[in-house]
Amino acid sequence: MIIPHWVLLCGFHLSVLLLVRYRYWPALLVGEAASLAHLSYAHADLGIAWALLNLVPASLLVMPIAYLCREKWRLFPTRDAINIGTLLAGSLLAACTMTLNNLLLLLAVKLPANYAPIHYGQVLSHWVLGNYLGILTIVPIVLAVNQSARRYGWHALPIKTIESRLVLEGTFLLIPAMLLLIWAGHAIPQAREIAQMAMFMPMVWLALRHGWMGAAIGGTAASFAVIALMPARSDVSTLQAEVVIAFAVTAMLLMGARIASLNQRADKERSDLRLALALAQRNVHMGEMQLRVTAQVLDQIRETVHSGYAMMMGRLKTLQPAINDRSYRLQALIAQDQLYRLADSLYPTALREHGLPATLNEGALSRVLNDSGITYHSEIQGPLSELSAAIHLAIYRITCEAVADACIRRDISAIAVLVRCGRSQGRAWVMIRIDCHTQPQQAEQVRWNELIPKVVLRTTSGLGRQAIEDRAATFEGKARERALPDGRRISVILFDPILPGG
Repeated sequence: MIIPHWVLLCGFHLSVLLLVRYRYWPALLVGEAASLAHLSYAHADLGIAWALLNLVPASLLVMPIAYLCREKWRLFPTRDAINIGTLLAGSLLAACTMTLNNLLLLLAVKLPANYAPIHYGQVLSHWVLGNYLGILTIVPIVLAVNQSARRYGWHALPIKTIESRLVLEGTFLLIPAMLLLIWAGHAIPQAREIAQMAMFMPMVWLALRHGWMGAAIGGTAASFAVIALMPARSDVSTLQAEVVIAFAVTAMLLMGARIASLNQRADKERSDLRLALALAQRNVHMGEMQLRVTAQVLDQIRETVHSGYAMMMGRLKTLQPAINDRSYRLQALIAQDQLYRLADSLYPTALREHGLPATLNEGALSRVLNDSGITYHSEIQGPLSELSAAIHLAIYRITCEAVADACIRRDISAIAVLVRCGRSQGRAWVMIRIDCHTQPQQAEQVRWNELIPKVVLRTTSGLGRQAIEDRAATFEGKARERALPDGRRISVILFDPILPGG
């Protein structure tokens, strides 16, 4: 049975012409013409004019519109994108074309003498609505399936369909809502019109969440649900509900396309941000590796200075056995110590040889603080070995920056460092907590003039809090500072790089 205000055949015609290759179009025309020839022969009593006009395939009338959409109006601007504006314009044009064809057939048909007068205005409005709604019911969902197949491939489409949140929400939320409205419309006759009008609400919700694909699935479901509640073929309330559904689907397809565009732009921005972070992390890693090589070269130079001094003093003692080499030895030791401290500030020897726990507990920073009168303690909790070398270096650099920034203020007497590691949602993270405690009597006894040059000039960049925040941001983290009853606390969270080498 064909319902004039819900013509799905028009939607099938347009969807096939939009997707099938041009070389198959003649075969489509031949096939449709064969079926129409049988129909014209079976109903020849309607008149020879009608029989001849009926032989013209509907696909032939829609083909120019489909060609314009595909070639001139850029319905598919890219392989996995659809121009919704072009789709709706072509759909409306195709609906009007099919309506004119139906009108010509109606004018050509031979009607009985006692046939009731035809109200052409009402008939045309039904046909336009039926053709347009039939297109909106079929074409968007067919294009959505085709686009998904292009993106994932037909072989992977079933798995991707099962995993899709759109399909999941459509199955467990949209369909139950539609069934509930259909049941309410049949169980309570007074509520049937309200149920039909309310069919567009689940579709709007799905479109706002998933873009034009959500509107396509929701529009198809709403169209079938409205017809399921139709009590008679030309029911006025059903026609009104179909007008609402057609308008809602049109609006949601346009809005959904905009939402999809915004989501795609947001995904691209997130992808660009991830690439920028990965690049920054690789640059940090590369810089640290260059510092490591420089530190190793300085260690080699220190050994060369030691060997050169020994060789020089051996030659001098051969020429002048009674020479006093104490001052030479002292200068050589000072030069070696300076080279060692410079190499250690570039890339800590303990970190290179013994790892982060030994560096924080027994490294140069710990010794300098304890020797200067500041109580220092560090603790590590969690699987530190799961973190990359870049994070280990970041932990050490941030700790040195925080300690140096605290020392510059000259109001601390004890420092406690806690490093806590963990993993959530498959991503490793680390939290660094540095507590700076103040006891005025003990702080007055700290040898600040000796401590500050050693800490600031040899272990940090000198940028203080800004360096901490920048390094935390490089590893997708944050840094914050809050007051304690006897001092302040600096907390930093870092995330392990996703890309190798970050």
